[in-house]
Amino acid sequence: MPVTAIVGANWGDEGKGKMTDVLTADASYVVRFQGGSNAGHTIINDYGKFALHMLPSGVFYPDAVNVIGPGTALDVEMLLKERDELLSRGVPEPKLAVSSRAQIVLPVHRLFDELEEERLGARSFGSTKRGIAPFYADKYAKLGIQVADLYDGKRLIPRLEQLLDAKNVLLEHLYGKQPIRAEELAKPLLEMGEKLRPYVVDTTQMLNEAYRSGASILLEGQLGALRDPDHGIYPFSTSSSTLAGFATVGAGLPAQAITDVVAVVKAYSSCVGAGPFVTELDGAEAEELRRRGGDAGEYGALTGRPRRVGWFDAVATRYGCMVQGATEIALTNLDVLGYLDQIPVCAAYELEDGTVTDQFPVTSMIDGAKPVLQYFEGWKCDISGARTFEELPEAARRYVEYIESAVQVKAKYVSVGPRRDQLISRAL
Repeated sequence: MPVTAIVGANWGDEGKGKMTDVLTADASYVVRFQGGSNAGHTIINDYGKFALHMLPSGVFYPDAVNVIGPGTALDVEMLLKERDELLSRGVPEPKLAVSSRAQIVLPVHRLFDELEEERLGARSFGSTKRGIAPFYADKYAKLGIQVADLYDGKRLIPRLEQLLDAKNVLLEHLYGKQPIRAEELAKPLLEMGEKLRPYVVDTTQMLNEAYRSGASILLEGQLGALRDPDHGIYPFSTSSSTLAGFATVGAGLPAQAITDVVAVVKAYSSCVGAGPFVTELDGAEAEELRRRGGDAGEYGALTGRPRRVGWFDAVATRYGCMVQGATEIALTNLDVLGYLDQIPVCAAYELEDGTVTDQFPVTSMIDGAKPVLQYFEGWKCDISGARTFEELPEAARRYVEYIESAVQVKAKYVSVGPRRDQLISRAL
């Protein structure tokens, strides 16, 4: 069975949670390999509607093992809170495995995230204030706290003291706050470790054994290609790699393990957070698309913030599929566009110097870019009941075929609604 990475081709918010939820039906393991609780995957199933921020999207299948890999920014409080919520709503106890090498998002990380966003004011990056940037800064400065450290009090205190040395200087002299003592952080962390203990394993060993045995493994990405710190709209990016190329690293699998990369693509564009967004709409046109989008409007699963919305961006999506190494795409939210007589798409960018390009440029060149639009005939009907590609109206099929041609990847899946069963699967 293949190892499949499910990743976003755009800014995030593409519908990856639904696709992971659907494909988990045939998977033995579902793995979070990067990011933390700073974004959410919305899933609708027989149990109801759920927004997952920390748990992998396979938790609704009792036979799937849900793995927090070593590349993840582990928010223990969010993880345990989400597990409790699932149980309270009748979901069976999920199988959960947390890497002993994963690092912990600490309260001090969330504190610094909030303080820095407040300090930056209008220059802020639109952080969700879940501590992700301070967490990854500490991780790569070799100051992080691993899950394994929660079970060694003699090691934990010196590690926390080292982490707090510079932070306390900033707290006092930059932010005007009181310093933090290592002991203040250690006690709740040790208590948290005991709650987490039943789930802690060597997930790298576990997944490598599963891989060698031929088990089906899904690697679930967070956010999308355009939020990657190396290849996205830096500095309006997240702090970990959002690309399928990082998935084996963050999960702990061999580099050659991935056989399929499913890039999730929305039939229009949306994003939460700051940064250049060439096709962005405003006013009544934006509000109409936002109101109709998703299953209950386009609003952030974590923040509740109205998502910025726009027309499909072929330039950004082709680039996103390229850097993801997409072998196939899953096209979501096609049903949302059924109200339009004509459907605009962005086929190229006109840059500030008048140059027209179909290549995705660096952030400094995107800021003043304008979309070069093409128009497609709308289908003006409800397509949410379609279960085969042939059942779609001709205009809807043409729109899908244009997207396939524009991004140079075939659409294996076409989603026509938020539920599991509202999905067209095509033989490629």
